[in-house]
Amino acid sequence: MTDSQQSSTASNKENNADSTGYVPGDDSWTQWRNIFAILSGKMTAEGKEQFRVARDIRNEAADCKRCEDQRDYLLQYSPVIRFLSDSIRQLGGDLSSHNIYCRRCTNRKAGGFDPEYGILLCANEMRDQGHLEDTMAHEMVHAHDHLRFKVNWTENLRHAACTEIRASSLSGECRWAREFFRRGQWKFTQQHQECVRRRAILSVRARPTCKDEAHAEKVVNEVWDSCFRDTRPFDEIYR
Repeated sequence: MTDSQQSSTASNKENNADSTGYVPGDDSWTQWRNIFAILSGKMTAEGKEQFRVARDIRNEAADCKRCEDQRDYLLQYSPVIRFLSDSIRQLGGDLSSHNIYCRRCTNRKAGGFDPEYGILLCANEMRDQGHLEDTMAHEMVHAHDHLRFKVNWTENLRHAACTEIRASSLSGECRWAREFFRRGQWKFTQQHQECVRRRAILSVRARPTCKDEAHAEKVVNEVWDSCFRDTRPFDEIYR
């Protein structure tokens, strides 16, 4: 690279940093500079997103490898994952490493279920093995519901709300410790129910046929009692 090209690259970095606080680059100095900008509140929301995207791209191979190793371990040793796998198999389905995929996701979600393809785990969003286990369990509840109740995913918001209520309630993602220590939800009563309701409303709100948050809340409330009480295939809320 010529001196003029190096000067131009440095100038582009500085111009970007002036507007968002984010400086492109993979070297250690640039990474520490960006982290300091985040910690000191000098990086904008746009800059933070650019930093996260660059980090996810840089770590994609390692993130996916770690996700796959943890996925395989959970499929073999996690009681809740093994139980859900067996329940899905009894309904004629099959979820295992061949259709539970670890990928880098560009939107900020933990995972997803598609009846045709299986489960997506967003490797760049997984904080640890416990988070991965909760995400797998959540999506496997969706798979169970799809097979048992013939969920209409695209048109029936009541179906979507019901399976979201069940998945959040049964997967473990709304357990007290996770809400208290990781999400700053510091209530001691009705915490589990409030978490399930909140996450179900957010999920329904994101669907194309949902008009607004009030519509999402109305649909969730309509199915709440029956769906929250339904713990199948478990005898009770396991986690």
